[in-house]
Amino acid sequence: MNDPALDAETLRERALTTLTTARARTTLLTSCVDDPDLTAQHSPLMSPLVWDLAHIGNQEEQWLLRAVAGRDAMRPEIDGLYDAFEHPRSERPSLPLLPPSEARAYASEVRGRVLDLLEGTAFHGTRLTEAGFAFGMIAQHEQQHDETMLITHQLRRGPQALTAPDPEPAPPFTGPSEVLVPGGPFTMGTSTEPWALDNERPAHRREVAAFHIDTAPVTNGAYQAFIEDGGYDDERWWTKDGWAHIRRHGIHAPLFWHREGRQWLRRRFGVTEAVPPEEPVLHVCWYEADAYARWAGRRLPTEAEWEKAARHDPVSGRSTRYPWGDADPAPRHANLGQRHLRPAPAGSYPEGESPLGVRQLIGDVWEWTASDFLPYPGFQAFPYKEYSEVFFGPEHKVLRGGSFAVDAVACRGTFRNWDYPIRRQIFSGFRTARSAEGA
Repeated sequence: MNDPALDAETLRERALTTLTTARARTTLLTSCVDDPDLTAQHSPLMSPLVWDLAHIGNQEEQWLLRAVAGRDAMRPEIDGLYDAFEHPRSERPSLPLLPPSEARAYASEVRGRVLDLLEGTAFHGTRLTEAGFAFGMIAQHEQQHDETMLITHQLRRGPQALTAPDPEPAPPFTGPSEVLVPGGPFTMGTSTEPWALDNERPAHRREVAAFHIDTAPVTNGAYQAFIEDGGYDDERWWTKDGWAHIRRHGIHAPLFWHREGRQWLRRRFGVTEAVPPEEPVLHVCWYEADAYARWAGRRLPTEAEWEKAARHDPVSGRSTRYPWGDADPAPRHANLGQRHLRPAPAGSYPEGESPLGVRQLIGDVWEWTASDFLPYPGFQAFPYKEYSEVFFGPEHKVLRGGSFAVDAVACRGTFRNWDYPIRRQIFSGFRTARSAEGA
């Protein structure tokens, strides 16, 4: 969304497009398997797919039909079942959830009423309706759950249920391995992006010392060198908590990897294949990313460093919406939207690089940063504290940039994701950095 002062018809069309795109993806993710797979819990880390489906509809009803339109609850008795804070994921299979057919019908009925509402909405008057924020928030929420459901599909055992073409073949990247980001101030966060969420706000100045950052994310091949050098068996590279975690759980490689003879294989959406050395490494936790960086004589970038590398234009001095500028993402820029079911080779998407030449900062893999998830100066929770505020603190680490599983509506240069440092089922990778000499 380029211009915050768009006319009502343009806002209506964008809201309709993003909601429709999200629902098409939800339908794909919940129709490609039979009902027993929808109601089963494929991992205690994840909800049954049918819970996500009805939760999507319930959130849409609560925020668009109730909060925006002021209507009565359609099914108030189910609100508690689909409250993410009331029931942890591990307990959700035991709840009296709507069966698949009923969940589909409920989500569909909500959507029909929302589309009627959209036709007559004036995009002003309240903070929720300004520039269509509530519609954008719900589209982002649905796409975030679509990514969660895709993670569940990756964890699911059984035959392949999803297919997608591979990314276009790219010539091997032969550019520099790292880029110097000059020191100085830049504008972090946003106060003007209409659909930005509360933790991205407000825009503020940050001073960042000069540093070097990897041109592309760390690859499977590079990560294998860490494994072969005994990285998982050498306490020197690990934080105290990280070392205890991998020892306790017997972790010796990224999630879904296993070795057969001299070859590393991985399981990807029901298919076992050789680990491609040129792809960014995937399904590593923060502790693994941090240990690799130490082993390589480097470190993880801070969140501010990552955003400066992604948004700062040293010529104009301004922060752009994306590394390539202010234009909305296109397929030539980044691997987003479940268009593919894997990352593109490291160094892909030259048209998506930053002004300094850093590539793949958007899409492919979420990138762990060194930073805890904390509020920006002047942060205000909106429209509810449970979206961001309750997660602030050292327990969660920040991830940036999105992955192939993220839709463009829920990914921008200011977008912040967060998770526990032990999480590996997410589509997470990383790149490394180092301070510039004399910085």
